[in-house]
Amino acid sequence: MYLLILIIPLLSSIITGFGGFFLGRRGASVFGPTCLFLCWILCLVSFYEVSLSQSPCYLKIIPWIDIGLFNFSWGLMFDSLTVIMLVVVTTVSTIVHIYSVGYMEADPHVPRFISYLSLFTFFMLILVTADNFIQMFVGWEGVGLCSYLLINFWYTRLQANKSAIKAVIVNRVGDFGLVLGMLAIFYVFKSFDYNTIFALVPFLSNYIYFTLPILNFKVDILVFICLFLFVGSVGKSAQVGLHTWLPDAMEGPTPVSALIHAATMVTAGVFLIARCSLLFEYAPLALGVVTVMGAMTAFFAATTALVQNDLKRVIAYSTCSQLGYMVFACGTSNYNVGVFHLANHAFFKALLFLTAGAIIHALADEQDMRKMGGLVKVLPYSYSLIMIGSLSLAGFPFLTGFYSKDAILEMAYGTFSVTGHFAHWLGTGAAFLTAFYSIRLIYLTFLNKTNSFRVSIENSHDMPKVMGYPLVPLIFGSIFVGYLLKDMIIGAGTTFWQNSLFILPSNLSIFDAEFLPHFIKMIPVIFSSSGILLAIILYGFLPLTTVYGIKMSALGQKFYLFFNRKWFFDKVYNEYLNQVVLKLGYDISYKTIDRGLIENLGPYGLSKLFYNPSFNLLQYQTGLLYHYTFIMLVGSIFLITVVGLFSYSLQFPLFLIFFSILFIFLVNSKKVVN
Repeated sequence: MYLLILIIPLLSSIITGFGGFFLGRRGASVFGPTCLFLCWILCLVSFYEVSLSQSPCYLKIIPWIDIGLFNFSWGLMFDSLTVIMLVVVTTVSTIVHIYSVGYMEADPHVPRFISYLSLFTFFMLILVTADNFIQMFVGWEGVGLCSYLLINFWYTRLQANKSAIKAVIVNRVGDFGLVLGMLAIFYVFKSFDYNTIFALVPFLSNYIYFTLPILNFKVDILVFICLFLFVGSVGKSAQVGLHTWLPDAMEGPTPVSALIHAATMVTAGVFLIARCSLLFEYAPLALGVVTVMGAMTAFFAATTALVQNDLKRVIAYSTCSQLGYMVFACGTSNYNVGVFHLANHAFFKALLFLTAGAIIHALADEQDMRKMGGLVKVLPYSYSLIMIGSLSLAGFPFLTGFYSKDAILEMAYGTFSVTGHFAHWLGTGAAFLTAFYSIRLIYLTFLNKTNSFRVSIENSHDMPKVMGYPLVPLIFGSIFVGYLLKDMIIGAGTTFWQNSLFILPSNLSIFDAEFLPHFIKMIPVIFSSSGILLAIILYGFLPLTTVYGIKMSALGQKFYLFFNRKWFFDKVYNEYLNQVVLKLGYDISYKTIDRGLIENLGPYGLSKLFYNPSFNLLQYQTGLLYHYTFIMLVGSIFLITVVGLFSYSLQFPLFLIFFSILFIFLVNSKKVVN
């Protein structure tokens, strides 16, 4: 059964990809979702066996590499962390597969699309079920490859090409850090196996130091390992600095956005931190860095989403912000709460993305919210879904997002550390902004006076059944999952996680958070409610000229420009990093090294070395016999002279040859004269 969880999506990808010509659009639309549905059923069974029955499963399949100390096998590890990720990934993936049947019905390449989605799911399952870092890295790179294929699915569009390449290149920076972390792990532990490494960390934590060769300064190598691993997480989970690929990934089809940004690729970085919780617990400096980076990401992305006008980009930046919450939850040693928010977020974010796709589909591919409005009567079902997803995202009381987001902020405050309080207050500010832009999205899209063309409104329609029915489980998840699973996943004393997560007793903050003053616990709710009320007042009761006046004021223009241009990250990268690197690459690498040094010492230099003498020698080929005879005569004299110096026995034959050539030369000369 456990092997089938991995094999079924792979078979779905291979058969729909290579057999798409024979299956056709309808065959691929039935076969792909059916395979993923079966995989989802198996994941639910594994969740029951592993987590609820507390029976983890470890499988060793086949050996792969065995070279001295460098050896490992293909193996699968099914513990509580793995199975909760399996359920989340396959739930969203199955819904996206079924939804895509309706969304992509007019596309001629449906089999290829279904194949890419299934392959993406397969690599994500490889990532979360791996029992060693090498196998995890195979899945890690696999989801990166599939994200390129899916973002660039409509490969004739230039913007899709650029966005896909940007996603790959930015993630390569993070992957480089992850590789360095893995090499450092092998240097210290001589193994890539999770169980071996985690068993050795507590015993070696006080003895493994690395001396910097320049400053002769001792540094805890565990901190270096964790920071390098976190660089990989920063790239994959779009934390501030390497986040720029995420909004541009909206160029792919909307089901791709839901799959990548809700439950799969972007959560891989959070999963990596949770999986390596034992490493991070013994590297407190690394935990502080993780907390600060996560908090900054949550606030930065929320401010950027505040003034975006593209419907999908607002939801993309909200994803970036929520990933910041998950990361700083892990940074405060509350890995269980971070993973709980990951699971909750998958439901309401997939609901938002897929409903946004239905709205765009209904309005003839219009994504600008300023050109929408008045859709509440035209698309009532979509309005209901967007309302549920947005309120859950905003942390509205008693919806799914409320239980995990408030727990994250409470436990961050309960650490009573500088980094914890920094994360708490930035996260609280981000909660206010999240509530505001969620309601702003609803007003601009559905409740304001329409700015759409009459033709778009007349031809618009709510989503068909094949797109609408699959979203029902997401509605249920966005409302009830947080309440139903809260005590089981993050309750004090729960045995749900068994040994899959590790928290040092000194880092536990759940009991401190439980007994915080009531006012502190109410702060996130107050801020979220204030954001909702402010958005309702500005967009619902005050005239639109009020919002316009605020934006056009001197201070408002500066803030709007700064936030709308995404804090100028793209501008700084393009003008001060990319251009400099490209110029250095052209002047040094290309002109000096490649075209200069390598070519002159390599193929071009060798060919020139033989070409010039041969060209000079070619000048002696005149076609006149006496010229050739003269050259032969001179050569004979040179040969006789050289050989005569070293061998007397060869002098007589050489003299005969010489006089013969001289005779031929004289005879030919007379003929020429006559």
